[in-house]
Amino acid sequence: MENIKLNETQLRIVDGMIDWVRVVDNNNTVLYANRKMREELGEIMGKKCFDVFCSEKKCGNCISRKTIEHGVILKKEAAVGDRTFMVISSPIQDVDKKTICAVEVFRDITNEKILSKKINERNRKMSEDIKFARNMQIRMLPPKGMYNGLSIDYLYESSESLSGDFFDVFKIDDENTGVYICDVVGHGVTASLLTVFVRQSLRTIAKGNMSIDKIMKELHKTFLSLNLDYDKYFSVFFGVYNKETHVLRYANAGHNSEPILLGTNSEISLLKSKGYPIANIFDNVSYDENNISLNVGDKLFLYTDGITEAKNCENKQYGVESLANIIKGGGSILKNLEKSLVDYCKIHKDDYAILMAEII
Repeated sequence: MENIKLNETQLRIVDGMIDWVRVVDNNNTVLYANRKMREELGEIMGKKCFDVFCSEKKCGNCISRKTIEHGVILKKEAAVGDRTFMVISSPIQDVDKKTICAVEVFRDITNEKILSKKINERNRKMSEDIKFARNMQIRMLPPKGMYNGLSIDYLYESSESLSGDFFDVFKIDDENTGVYICDVVGHGVTASLLTVFVRQSLRTIAKGNMSIDKIMKELHKTFLSLNLDYDKYFSVFFGVYNKETHVLRYANAGHNSEPILLGTNSEISLLKSKGYPIANIFDNVSYDENNISLNVGDKLFLYTDGITEAKNCENKQYGVESLANIIKGGGSILKNLEKSLVDYCKIHKDDYAILMAEII
């Protein structure tokens, strides 16, 4: 190594490193190995670099040769026995600044590889679990079709694999049908679990209680019993439709997307109602019960703010007016809305849902 620009001080530094370090010439001969490498592999100087690892020929991807030929720094992963190393090959020049050998640093990344493998396996399992949960959430949506004098259709999209937006339509008795839409704060697993809570709670509570105020109070009380953090809450618009009287009784628990009613005369009206969201910050709540008489052919639209707050490339929201115009346009309203949203904003950053209930 007498023509190599590597002084004694540099050698002492390299000799004290915990990584393996060796110098290899263009004939694949090991010119130098630091103390750590010699302690673990024995005396290897003078041997072929591949002989050191009990191989009969040089590696298919010989980075030291490429380093010497092109004077570049290269790296690769290499398996040595049951260990994995990250190998970095750097050029060494002689006194004439000609690259004549390469210094290779072997950093043991075995533990990192094992950890990475475990993380990847856990991520794979988690992805499978989330996919299963996503399928379950979709399966819990009400089937499109007839419900006690209501014809149901909808659009449903989530920004992530699990959504915080949800709606349901369910039979209370032979005359009455429950219908609601909710928007849970946030996205993902936590939000989706709360949608399951809302679904099961409302279906249970509404079966034996026809007072809208009492239903909402009981829903709030049941939520408080979960003892969740203050940042977990949801809004919900809930109504009960009677097919004999054609009356919809409803209450709004903080749902800021006021339902839209399209009459048979093509007129638009909003079902205005106010109330507190279902949250831990309120101990005692009450909800105003409102009612409206509906006619055969009327269409009621319950939706979440993922539609009206969807933004285009200019950061402008889609808005209630655009939604109302699509609804007033008639025809295949939901298909027209879906196309309009896609044209308006190519990527939805929020969950969105819209439920259409037609009186028949």
